[in-house]
Amino acid sequence: MRKLIRFTIAGGIGFLVDAGILSALLHLTPLGPFLARLIAIAFAMAATWAFNRSFTFDRTGRSLAAEGFRYGSVGVTAALVNYGLYSALLLSLPALQPLAAMVVASLASMVFSFFGYSRFVFRAE
Repeated sequence: MRKLIRFTIAGGIGFLVDAGILSALLHLTPLGPFLARLIAIAFAMAATWAFNRSFTFDRTGRSLAAEGFRYGSVGVTAALVNYGLYSALLLSLPALQPLAAMVVASLASMVFSFFGYSRFVFRAE
């Protein structure tokens, strides 16, 4: 249960990074909601990796490179699910605000990423 609570905190941090960068890019740059979200997701992944590695999961005994590769594999897959749903929502519901689509997509991908990280990335050898 402790891991799930900490994972939720990490997800909240990632969500805030994602939402903050997405909002800033949408308001301060000519980037549209699709390119801005790609950039925001990358920053959010970096933030959650740092938190999850330090506070959520136990050390694995793997090298930083091996752990980073595994984290990236799960993270990119979760990000594709997240971005795919985000894009589908924006394309099918043009009046939907990008931040609303981001909330729905982020919640949907959170379950996938928890199981991927806990079973594949941070599981002790």
